[in-house]
Amino acid sequence: MQPGIVGGLLLAVAVGVLLPLQALINARLGHATQGPLFASFASFLVGTLVLGAALIATRTPWPSTQMLGAQPPWVWLGGAIGALYVLSATVLVPRIGAAALICLVVFGQVAGSLLFDHYGVLNAARPVDPWRLAGAVLVALGAAMVVRPGQAG
Repeated sequence: MQPGIVGGLLLAVAVGVLLPLQALINARLGHATQGPLFASFASFLVGTLVLGAALIATRTPWPSTQMLGAQPPWVWLGGAIGALYVLSATVLVPRIGAAALICLVVFGQVAGSLLFDHYGVLNAARPVDPWRLAGAVLVALGAAMVVRPGQAG
């Protein structure tokens, strides 16, 4: 396997490790302040500042207003989806726990990805095959084992 691929895989795992920590931190901030909406806003504000500093540090050129204006309106939904995820995680972690949240999110990501790939949403179609479907079923079973509905909390 190429070193760049290995590095990318390790980065993906590292980010995966940090996502439940982010949810736990935001939930703690929400509990200590004005609630999950404020904590989610604070999370995005800090993230925006960090990304702004990275843009400045890397001297990344800004797109022109014409280039931005030429984009279809749906390209801006990524930020809204990110905000929904952060707010939902901030609200749900105290209720269902970090492990259940992440397992359910991962299952949703796999199911959604299979559908988006199958129908070619924003990319070339990649039909669902038995192996990919079996993998999704295994993810669902794994999520169910971690979540265990009815488990005493």
